[in-house]
Amino acid sequence: MITITDIAKNIQKIDFSYDYSICTLVSKKDQYEKMLESFIKAGFSEDKCEYLFIDNSQGNSHDAFSAFNIFLQRANGKYIIICHQDVELLYDTITDLELRIKEIDKIDPKWALLGNAGVINLKYKSVIITHGNPPVENRRGRFFPQKVRTLDENFILIKNEANLSVSSDLTGFHFYGTDICLIAKVLGYHSYVINFHIYHNSRGNMDESFYKLKKTFQKKYEKAFNGQYIQTVTGAKLYISGNIFFNLIFNTSIVRAIVRQYLKLKLFISGNY
Repeated sequence: MITITDIAKNIQKIDFSYDYSICTLVSKKDQYEKMLESFIKAGFSEDKCEYLFIDNSQGNSHDAFSAFNIFLQRANGKYIIICHQDVELLYDTITDLELRIKEIDKIDPKWALLGNAGVINLKYKSVIITHGNPPVENRRGRFFPQKVRTLDENFILIKNEANLSVSSDLTGFHFYGTDICLIAKVLGYHSYVINFHIYHNSRGNMDESFYKLKKTFQKKYEKAFNGQYIQTVTGAKLYISGNIFFNLIFNTSIVRAIVRQYLKLKLFISGNY
């Protein structure tokens, strides 16, 4: 007779092989090598970290969305850092980052994403970064950490145990930071900009592909967040939307009954039921 302990394992916590997984999509190996050197000097040693990359130097084998998901699936670190190949740790070190993580753990245990640049709302940004050559520091925000709605993709730290991913139906090299922040929010997690100063060689590239993906991104989330009726197999019925007024109206029994009759008639006419 087979007992539980013969074939089953009792898992009570997640064990990670590293403190950090540092993941980068690489198209210019010289930039990546400078990035690696700066991380090692800043204390991200090989005994604490694994360094993972996807090689795009001979062409785009992966776009940012597919690469992001591969990193999230393969990383063995407690924290996953996904960053651009042209960032360098010229100011803060692993000690500074670990202090920031301890700080945010006390403030909000439901954090999942940390970055160095993000947007609070339509008016305010929270940023601590230095760009370009000669370097120009960009610092915005009265205090850190700051809860934000979106994060810039140059540097994003993800809590591995949050089990996040980015969308499988989007492609390209923009908006994946925004995408993962929205997904984290739906799952009950929060995103923050922390006081971790990084040098980033680029200021970003809002080319034609940026605006094309912007339209696709908007259409995807318009559909995803569209108001809709949900019914469980056990019979629970509810209308879900971001509009409180619509939720009150469409969750009344009389409106549900009207909608139900309409849907039955629609299926009957189409011959699909």
